[in-house]
Parts: sequence; structure tokens; C-alpha cells
Amino acid sequence: MARYELLNNVAHKDLRVATRFGEAFGDAIGMVPAYPTEYAELVREYPIFFQQDGASGEYRSVVLLGFSHDENLYLQDGRWNAGYLPGHVARGPFLVGFQERNVDGELRSEAVISVDLDHPRVNFREGEPVFLPQGGNSPYLEHVTTVLRGIRDGVEGGKAMYRAFDALGLIQPVTLDITFDAGHGANVTGLLGIDRERLAALDAASLHALHRAGYLEGAYLVMASMHNLRRLMAEKQRRLGRQEAAANAG
Repeated sequence: MARYELLNNVAHKDLRVATRFGEAFGDAIGMVPAYPTEYAELVREYPIFFQQDGASGEYRSVVLLGFSHDENLYLQDGRWNAGYLPGHVARGPFLVGFQERNVDGELRSEAVISVDLDHPRVNFREGEPVFLPQGGNSPYLEHVTTVLRGIRDGVEGGKAMYRAFDALGLIQPVTLDITFDAGHGANVTGLLGIDRERLAALDAASLHALHRAGYLEGAYLVMASMHNLRRLMAEKQRRLGRQEAAANAG
């Protein structure tokens, strides 16, 4: 269970964060949340989908990492085999929140960073230091702060973008029914994507409205990311082949 505290350079002066990857750090997962602010990076290596919350009806973006809930095909020998690390992973044990502060008699909401002290990456022995010996932010913490800022902006901006897509009927169900070889396959449900035909059929006014709001690019990036499914399938087939070879050798 998470145990968050507001990050400060006194109580957490010796805090370190392990930046290796593996099942022990919670990285064996089939998908992670994604944010529109990072679509331009994600599209190069990950397939981007949407999911809808059954209770609230709200949408979110996700990137697919594998074909089951605990399969991450980007994990390899303690490394994350991709040039870009999704923000949700790169943030590590940190969250950004808001705290009210009285400034000259006026309450203002200020962004603050919290750290989960029970996160498996958090320790006081190995990994990246969070603070410098003199108390300043380490380069690692500066990077995490940038990531958290992108996540915050992506969450807020994404809500309006998803509503715009939904209002135009662009978000539609996607079912992945995949055969890897004669004995293995996968069926992934609960995913949503941009309907290419519906987007192409939009009238000029609707297209212009999406473009003016900055959402049209997001729609095209989501569609373009589908070519990364081939990369995932190839990696899955490679691993299945390796397992079969090992079994035959044994």
C-alpha cells in the first residue's frame, strides 16, 4: 500500500531511487497510462489506445506493453528496451499534487511533489540520489519534475480532447485477436481507438474545430502508433521461439 509524504530535502535528504527495471519494481504489466503531452514520443515505439472507466464514463490513454495483464515485452535483462520511457514509468515513486498556501492574505494553490516511501524503488542505499549533498535538487529530481509537469498538463488537456473525440463518434472499440504461431495467440479486449473512416468522413467545420483546438494531431498520432503492434508481435514471437528452443534442448 502506498505511503505518500510531501517531499522535502531534510526528511528525505538521503533518499535514493533505483532506476533498474524488472518484476520486483512493478514493471511486469501489460499496459500503463499515457498522456497526450507525450504522444509525439510514444508514437515512435508504442501502440496508443484509449480505455473508458465503467463508473464515470471518462476516457484515458494507455500504451500497450504486452498481450496479457502481466506481460511487458519491453523488459529485457533489467533494461527497458525502448528509446523513450513512458512518463507514468519515468515518474517512479513520485506524484504531483496541489497545496493551498496563504500569500499576502490570499489562498493560492501551488504544485507540490509527494513520494511513496513504500514504493519498491525507494531506498537509502543504491540508485539515483533525490537531493544533492548541499540540499539542492539532483539532476534526477529535476528530470522527474519535468515528467510530472507533463503528466499534469496531459491529464488536464486530455480530458477536453477525449470529450471532443467522443462527441464526434471517433472513439470506437478495438479488439486484438492475434495469432503468433500454431499454438499461441492472444485476445485483448477493452481497448478503444480512433476510427479512421469516421475521421475521414468529418465535415470541414468539425475538422477545423479539432485542428484549432490542437486535437487533430493527437488523433493522427494515435492512429499512426498502430504500426507498433507489429513490433510487439515480433518480440512475442521471438520469445516464444526462444522458449520452444530451450524446451527442445532440455
